[in-house]
Amino acid sequence: MDGTPGTSDGGDGTDRTGTMAADVVVVGAGPTGMLLAGDLAAAGVPVTVLERRPRETSNITRAFGVHARTLELLDARGLADELVQRGTSITRLRLFRRLSLDLSRLPTRFPFLLITPQYEVERLLERRAVDAGVHFRYGTELTGLDQTSDPGTVAVHVQDAQGVRSTVRARYVVGADGVRSSVRTALGLPFPGESVIRSIVLADVRLTDEPDDVLAVNGTGDAFAFIAPFGDGWYRVMGWNRKRQVPDSEPVDLDEMRDIARLALGTDHGMHDARWISRFHSDERQVPSYRTGRVFLAGDAAHVHSPAGGQGMNTGLQDAANLSWKLSCAIQGHAPDPDALLDTYQAERHPVGATVLRSSGAIVRLAMAHTPLQRAVRALASHFLNLIRPAATKAMGMITGIGISYAAPRGSHPLTGRRAPDLQLVEGRLYELLRKGGFVLVAAPGEDPAAPPAPGPVIRAHWATDRRTALLIRPDGYIAWADGRLSGRSGPVRPDGR
Repeated sequence: MDGTPGTSDGGDGTDRTGTMAADVVVVGAGPTGMLLAGDLAAAGVPVTVLERRPRETSNITRAFGVHARTLELLDARGLADELVQRGTSITRLRLFRRLSLDLSRLPTRFPFLLITPQYEVERLLERRAVDAGVHFRYGTELTGLDQTSDPGTVAVHVQDAQGVRSTVRARYVVGADGVRSSVRTALGLPFPGESVIRSIVLADVRLTDEPDDVLAVNGTGDAFAFIAPFGDGWYRVMGWNRKRQVPDSEPVDLDEMRDIARLALGTDHGMHDARWISRFHSDERQVPSYRTGRVFLAGDAAHVHSPAGGQGMNTGLQDAANLSWKLSCAIQGHAPDPDALLDTYQAERHPVGATVLRSSGAIVRLAMAHTPLQRAVRALASHFLNLIRPAATKAMGMITGIGISYAAPRGSHPLTGRRAPDLQLVEGRLYELLRKGGFVLVAAPGEDPAAPPAPGPVIRAHWATDRRTALLIRPDGYIAWADGRLSGRSGPVRPDGR
């Protein structure tokens, strides 16, 4: 076999007896798995992606929004500008007809929410992964894992579309295979949590009358709905009716979606020609550990939450960006203590997943408020965020990912663990330099700071301004180390990178 992407046999160099397939096997070819695999392959790590579905492009998708932090990560991979051109940018979010969040104030190159279907994100990530040399095995389902029989590797038991069983081996495995993760099941890990809301209706439709706002969203207590444009004439519509709580298996049609929209928004905007309509329920769940030996979980396989805030796909992509460079450094021998470095994935991303569960849960519960007391709380919260600008900024930072930071060791510089903005450097924008896949050491021209060793290749860069604070920036755009004691202007780095 020629080993081209999409084959489901031994074309990647394996045989049916289970020789090494790759350094990393990624299970799941959704956005999380493809970003992770593309990063690893771009760093020179052999990687195979297993996907139980056949290879096909689908216009059926639940995710529809890409937040600012995710766009920064895509920018560091040279993909953001193309994606932005294909989507619709929203600079203001209006919630519950009272709350207005001005995204244009975000300290980022992407001060907006990009409305674009998940399949557009997948298309770009798949193209990058294929170009980097990722081997895809579509129509291949994981049936089991074994980490004990051969220490140092994981035996991945699979079955292809013809029912042929085989075993492939890898040094590490990442389960990015969604809420019904076969990897999580094979590990025997619990997925504690609860169902938050039942009988959500989701559809892609045409509209006769466009909403006044780009994003139409409202909750009345008995119903909530939102409408978002894909930019190509299609609109994503989601709705829920308190009086219509039925199992996911119950039939759903466009008339039901129209009824929900009229309850929540006062109009159905002339919905017609639905190309897809579905009913689902929303859970809040999180696996206790994102790592079990040489196996990791990312995206919906590790955490799932309500669609409020549009954080699902975004959180998964951010998981992948955090894990990919750590795996490549561990595999290529750059990390003095590979296990300690890989353990930081759990330490950093598990708290973020828990925070997303809380924030998205709070939004959906506010949308569902129906008692006088609950509505009063919603009105008060909306008024507070409208009035207190720092509170609104913090809320936007958490929803968009811009405000997420990681815990730093005691005694570290205050910038350590924080997201780095797109710094102005002599060598170009920071996120352009991050496309090379290494750490970036930023210093003033002529200065050579004594930075701690980085567990990977280091790119040296210099401030294009009079700033002197030295920074060591990780491949995922977070500050690993900072020193403001050098000569010249120091102190906090401004949001605009100056």
